[in-house]
Amino acid sequence: MLGKHGVTGAQKAAILLLALGEDNSTQLFSTMHESEIREISAAMATIGTIPAETVETVCNEFSKSFSSGDMLIGTFETTERMLKRALPPDRVNQIMEEIRGPAGRTMWDKLGNVPENVLANYLRNEYPQTVAVILSRLQPAHTARVLGLLPEEFAVDVMMRMLHMENVQRDVIDSLETTLRSEFIASLARSSKRDSHELLAEVFNNFDRRVEVQFMNALERRNLEDAERVKALMFTFEDVKRLSKDVIMRVMRDINREKLPLALKGASEDVRTLFLSSMTSRAGKILQDEIETMGPVRLKDVDAAQSEIVAVIKELANQGEIDINPSASSNELIP
Repeated sequence: MLGKHGVTGAQKAAILLLALGEDNSTQLFSTMHESEIREISAAMATIGTIPAETVETVCNEFSKSFSSGDMLIGTFETTERMLKRALPPDRVNQIMEEIRGPAGRTMWDKLGNVPENVLANYLRNEYPQTVAVILSRLQPAHTARVLGLLPEEFAVDVMMRMLHMENVQRDVIDSLETTLRSEFIASLARSSKRDSHELLAEVFNNFDRRVEVQFMNALERRNLEDAERVKALMFTFEDVKRLSKDVIMRVMRDINREKLPLALKGASEDVRTLFLSSMTSRAGKILQDEIETMGPVRLKDVDAAQSEIVAVIKELANQGEIDINPSASSNELIP
């Protein structure tokens, strides 16, 4: 029999659902995640007889929480402040790192959102049986991509274990989830902060040419290694010459074509030739004529036109439409 005091959150939810009746409870269950359903169902199945005063207390508590009509806003910052009032700092940091980790309500949701190369690098150091258990709980498409990045012999060993895996005990899964949460997801959240050189490269990409040269020269004098790393991460209009004709044709569908002659007016011959060769002969001739008849132009106007086109290129790259850093493997030919 359930007492008046010491009711857990799951038991309160179970009481509310029982009080609402089967029809309403069914609708609410359909909106919940599997882990929530499991926890509340366990409480509901073992709760026993509920005194009327307990039901009334729980329902009143639920009602009062919404009676003020005030809007509630939850953020990382408010959550962290509330946790710090109740938990030790190291425990708060651990919880917040997990929350800020890959999106997902369960550990398996989170793993499903981890890039396959990151997950593969982590799993290659685990026992094949452990890897088999983990991959068997992910979506098949994600599992396939991860297996493709593991050493062949190791991957085959994992697949054989997946084929002949017995039912995994609940306590083993719980232990594995705890380990993944504390060791992998938490460390991933800490390491997922954006690289500082990459951030500064983006800043340099938004300078006009004069300021870019000025600050890059100053950065080189201060620390040549840092300057070289930033330059390697920058994508400028001149870097367009690294792209293929197919990519340029895709880019031209999204850019403001009126800005193209101005941008190419101040570009190198290689970049200009690439754009012209990616067009029909008639369109290329018209563009060439526009560039030649344009006359003197201000450098800042050229910079602005080129920056606008570079912004379009980066956006297409972020969307996965194009690759602005093609690797050697992506250019391999299949006989």
